[in-house]
Amino acid sequence: MSGAVPSGFLALPRVDPTLASQIQDDLEKVEELLRESVRSSDPLLTEAASHLLAAGGKRFRAMLVLLAAHFGDPRVPDLIPAAAVVELTHVATLYHDDVMDEAELRRGKPSANQRWGNTIAILTGDFVFAKASTMLADLGTEAVRLQAETFARLVQGQILETSGPRDGVDPLDHYLNVIDDKTASLIASSAEFGGMFGKVDPETVSTLTRACDALGMAFQLADDILDVASESDESGKVPGTDLREGVLTLPMFYAMRSQEVADERLKSLLGRPLGDEEAEEALALLRPHPAMAEADATLRGWADKARQELSTLPDIPARDAFLALCDYVVERNG
Repeated sequence: MSGAVPSGFLALPRVDPTLASQIQDDLEKVEELLRESVRSSDPLLTEAASHLLAAGGKRFRAMLVLLAAHFGDPRVPDLIPAAAVVELTHVATLYHDDVMDEAELRRGKPSANQRWGNTIAILTGDFVFAKASTMLADLGTEAVRLQAETFARLVQGQILETSGPRDGVDPLDHYLNVIDDKTASLIASSAEFGGMFGKVDPETVSTLTRACDALGMAFQLADDILDVASESDESGKVPGTDLREGVLTLPMFYAMRSQEVADERLKSLLGRPLGDEEAEEALALLRPHPAMAEADATLRGWADKARQELSTLPDIPARDAFLALCDYVVERNG
């Protein structure tokens, strides 16, 4: 059970031990509900739907639901299913993402599409989302509306990513818009869910939502930078996956802007699928490139934006925890 609790949160400085213990206890309840919610009368469906949950994960979004409620009443019983809903919604998108990306690994284990094929993986994602919707139906119409609006943004982000930038649209702006829809929207909605069910005052909920939207941007940018900077597969995927697939991310966009003759070889490797030898060459050229520092500065800018919003909130342990999460997102890239 403890493996489901994000050790990064519990180990962060400035996090009140009592608050950390409360969040841990509630995350364990969420974890139990997640396991129960994906059970089916069909053994294969139960196994497939449990696959990504059993692989672990930070439960980052569920944690944000629980943490946001500490600005109001964190003991409201509906908070546990609300946290489970956002986590199930996230997991459902992962099944679909892995099919579209032809991913071989997810959280360090074979992806569902690799194990059971694309059709089973897609249907499993649909099943997980249906289970989230069933749970959501008991939480009221406002919760249903928020989740539906968020899911629409998640789908929009995936379509934008798949279709690419339209003529006249800056590819970097397009990339950031994709992140805002595909990643940051659900992280922001997690805080909004927590505020909604924790009976937090509307102004504070709005501030938390804006802060977590910026935090979500930083969270994904950190992942994209780590995909280049990491020299191990501790993230659950092979370093340089984006490079190998020809996907442009923030460091690559900045490198592509270079006018230096010495960068022509690197630029020729970016934005197209690469074999292992060329991928290793691209990583060797990109890791020491100034574009990495520029990308890191952009990441820190988003984290600073989140901190600025959070600094206006009441000075309670939950605010310190949110601020510590901003540091965590930045430092996991260091």
